[in-house]
Amino acid sequence: MICFCLLATDLFSQTNKNKMKVQHTNRLTNENSPYLLQHAHNPVDWYPWGEEALQKAKNENKVILVSIGYAACHWCHVMERESFENEEIAKIMNEFFVCIKVDREERPDIDQIYMDAVQLMTGSGGWPLNCFATPEGKPFFGGTYFRPNDWVRVLQGIQNAWLNEKDKVENVAQQISEGIRSNELIESKAERKVFDFKELQNGYSNWEKDFDHVEGGNNRAPKFPLPNSWQFLLRYYDASREQKALDHLVLTLDKMAAGGIYDQIGGGFARYSVDAIWKVPHFEKMLYDNAQLVSLYAEAYSLTKIPEYKQIIEETLAFVDRELSLPNGGFYSSLDADSEGVEGKFYVWEKSEIDELLQEDSKWFCEFYGITEKANWEEGNILMISADKDELIAKYGMSQPEFETKLKRCSDLLLEHRERRIRPGLDDKSLTSWNALMIKGYVDAYKALGQKKYLDRAEKAMHFIEANSLKGESHLHRNYKDGVSKINAFLDDYSFTIEAYIVLYQASFKEDYLHKADRLVKQVMKHFSDEKSGMFFYTSDEDPDLIARKMELIDNVIPSSNSSMAKSLYLLGTYLENELYIERAMQMLSNVKDRLVKAPAYHSNWGQLFFWLANSSYEIVIVGENAMKAKKKIESLFLPNVILAGSETKSDMPLLKNRYVPNQTTFYLCKNRSCKIPVYSVEELLNQLKEELN
Repeated sequence: MICFCLLATDLFSQTNKNKMKVQHTNRLTNENSPYLLQHAHNPVDWYPWGEEALQKAKNENKVILVSIGYAACHWCHVMERESFENEEIAKIMNEFFVCIKVDREERPDIDQIYMDAVQLMTGSGGWPLNCFATPEGKPFFGGTYFRPNDWVRVLQGIQNAWLNEKDKVENVAQQISEGIRSNELIESKAERKVFDFKELQNGYSNWEKDFDHVEGGNNRAPKFPLPNSWQFLLRYYDASREQKALDHLVLTLDKMAAGGIYDQIGGGFARYSVDAIWKVPHFEKMLYDNAQLVSLYAEAYSLTKIPEYKQIIEETLAFVDRELSLPNGGFYSSLDADSEGVEGKFYVWEKSEIDELLQEDSKWFCEFYGITEKANWEEGNILMISADKDELIAKYGMSQPEFETKLKRCSDLLLEHRERRIRPGLDDKSLTSWNALMIKGYVDAYKALGQKKYLDRAEKAMHFIEANSLKGESHLHRNYKDGVSKINAFLDDYSFTIEAYIVLYQASFKEDYLHKADRLVKQVMKHFSDEKSGMFFYTSDEDPDLIARKMELIDNVIPSSNSSMAKSLYLLGTYLENELYIERAMQMLSNVKDRLVKAPAYHSNWGQLFFWLANSSYEIVIVGENAMKAKKKIESLFLPNVILAGSETKSDMPLLKNRYVPNQTTFYLCKNRSCKIPVYSVEELLNQLKEELN
């Protein structure tokens, strides 16, 4: 272990009057990341990640401080105010370290490496992430948020260790770097596996022990929405008819929709709740959460037809349109948790405000949402559904339609009033991967609800990616802001955009989307592929080397880019009859199969491919003049093991070739390269499918 010298100091009992005495400008002023620009006038001499900073560390033999966060991060703001705006702390940082600021959303490749390091060292991680590294970039000490006095002791201890115990520091750095390289890395191809649904049952049973059977989600706090995990439960139910899996999914979605994590007035979900009952959110709103939750609620609605899920979809998409949409079709990244320096201030209410705004409707409204004089949280009332709707309707002598009409009118009044408040900060950069997730969310909403405006919005967003992030036919960039797109795309940017193209084809039957997806796959094969394992690296071989070239395997809040690629390879292979794609997908799943069957909660996106291969997916092909109309009836159903293809005209696409008959719409149900007799109505097709499934 490195012995850090902890020197007592009271430099940092200063009040705000000693901070930021003069205006400072550092190198971040030339960046366009909102997070980096937030730090552009700190007294800390911040550098962006790049050759200038890395070379300076080597030339001056200085330790690198890599400080990572994102624009909507509450505790990042706190540490900036307390430490990075403090003149005396800045002097220590500037004298002893080369200080580099990183926006984790723009540079997840760097974040992966130093987050892995901190987790290896401490067992946990989070943001802000502060990691110290040798001049070669090898990490040896780190943590998350530090109070000012603790931060100074760390800075002094690190410098003392670098001057007096350098050999020990470099030895620790080497060990940690080796651990980072091996983490989540598959080095060789696994033997080709057989995929049997029964193998998932033990993993599901172990996962079920972690369910919160009262509040939904997993039995812990804080509670994070995990959309892909819950989509796995939908598919597990579809494959097994395990009612407890569906019941838990419905409980979770109901509790989230009723909780404070959901914006009851403006729609959309916060990033997580700090408690176990979905009550007090960490108020930042992220595009990627809302994109995936729209997809989740859309799939759940397709299966259950629970009307509240339709409302959640519509309200969340209204929020995205209103608050996270660029004029030219793309999507912003997030809204801050803070406004006026206070977390959640924009979203909470005093009862007196509600009384004044709603007058005679205030009593039942406050009862419905749990609003009290005392307030249910330290900064005010968080709105969450706290009364049974039917009981409230009976108590106040209203009909169901009357209640819904009044509730909508009252909510609109509060939303209009809230819009006059000082808004949370907007992270107005656009990320390709997150935009692609949102495109898929709109398409899934279109399929579930049948509203063409959602498909139109998805196509508009794809046009935005093509106009601003796609260079040539197949080279993507990750970011866009104010006309500038400059960071080479990572694997998730490609994989999620490929997925978005595929779902756009499925919703529109425009074959050009498949060809565009195929061009991106070929780019990934060329620049990201690891032929030894059959997997894909997160970074392109065109990017500058970091201390490790990582692979994403675990599905977390966002699915892993490798699982996304594997699914798309299987789908494109099926649509285009490309056996190499299907073989690659099967190899990738074989590589992670043991992990998946042991811990499906952390490999849930891989689970979708597992279900396709274990149960042999069906292809439904619709060809003829009414193909689009017929498709809408089919895609509104929850059919996760069905791959849909079709055309209103003659097509040379493999699944459609020689199947067009003028003045006729024909339906084919196929499996394992064998098709049942063609039929001529949706009803006949669904009867065929029902017989197959039974």
